[in-house]
Amino acid sequence: MICYLVGGAVRDTLLGLPVKEKDWVVIGETTESMVKQGFRPVGKDFPVFLHPKTKEEYALARTERKTAPGYKGFIVHAAPDVTLEQDLIRRDLTINAMAMTPDGQLVDPYGGQRDLDQRLFRHISPAFAEDPVRILRIARFAARYACLGFMVEEETKTLMQAMVNSGEVDHLVPERVWAELVKALSEVSPSAFFHVLRECGALARIMPELDNLFGVPQPERYHPEIDTGVHSLLSLEQAAILSPKPEVRFAALVHDLGKACSPKDNWPHHYGHENNGLPILEQLCERLRVPNAFKTLALQVMQYHTHCHRVTDLRASTLADMLNNLSAFKPNNGLDDFLLACEADAKGRTGLEHNPYPQANVVRCAANAGASIDTRVILASGLQGAKIGEAIRRLRIDAIAGKSTSQI
Repeated sequence: MICYLVGGAVRDTLLGLPVKEKDWVVIGETTESMVKQGFRPVGKDFPVFLHPKTKEEYALARTERKTAPGYKGFIVHAAPDVTLEQDLIRRDLTINAMAMTPDGQLVDPYGGQRDLDQRLFRHISPAFAEDPVRILRIARFAARYACLGFMVEEETKTLMQAMVNSGEVDHLVPERVWAELVKALSEVSPSAFFHVLRECGALARIMPELDNLFGVPQPERYHPEIDTGVHSLLSLEQAAILSPKPEVRFAALVHDLGKACSPKDNWPHHYGHENNGLPILEQLCERLRVPNAFKTLALQVMQYHTHCHRVTDLRASTLADMLNNLSAFKPNNGLDDFLLACEADAKGRTGLEHNPYPQANVVRCAANAGASIDTRVILASGLQGAKIGEAIRRLRIDAIAGKSTSQI
């Protein structure tokens, strides 16, 4: 059987990076011959098989022909006469269109090694424009490899812009957009994903709620970077430093969506943006099918991030109610993730990246004080219904008020 290692495994091997999974392309075989050799078919859209021992994926060499808009509008042809070069040229980028023999010999018909050396994302053929998912993939690769100096080649950037202008991007389904977005959030430089999408115009189509923030000013006293869109991506960068969790990073990214709907007459101020942004965020999460864990944290951070920043100015009752709404008094709560996202917001400002964020400890101490109250007397007092909850609330307020700022 003639087979070649292909795709990301070859790319990352040449970059000296760890290879997480290996994909192989098989030349000259059929579905029947693969099954006879013990391979298990798993592909839905084209012939893909699992190796009987290694469980690595082996795909028959194939070509594709565009028949309809969107990323599913293709007819796939897999046959023994399809060559390796024909299979490779249907891929997205030159750096992903290299192959390697089992003994390590490189096959590079389209200049992938050259573009790796030059740190370029370059489309391999005009067929790139047939699949809008490739725009998302380039943006995700940017999030992964921007730290190595990779950039989108100019002709490729122009082609991506043409794909947006032609409406090809509009055929992306929400599930696929979110799948690529959440992968990008877990990469080393997630903000690069959004920079690439914005440069080609795709961000306005895919995530207009975020794109609308660019050009919206903020008070320079608190935001030296001024632009709200820039601040959102700076906050994401800080979240990537503070936490590996994509939920925290997403919350930091979208916390200021409400500023896009502030009246221009009030600029650069954004009164009530915390609550004004909630329906915008709800709409975004519904459209992209955002999982509840992401949505819940993002809504909490949006609503209460300014409370957290000025926690020492809050009344004990306001702080107790905020912590209750954050479920901070329950075991296994998400308070730490909330505080990390708020810290990312505070540090996501030009020149303020290294400032301490003591507010986090103030909130934690208040949460501990409120959670440590003894409710046995209340539960044994004979109070009914809502009166029980209010009595517990009063105990928590008193416990939090008893903690002076200096003690915290």
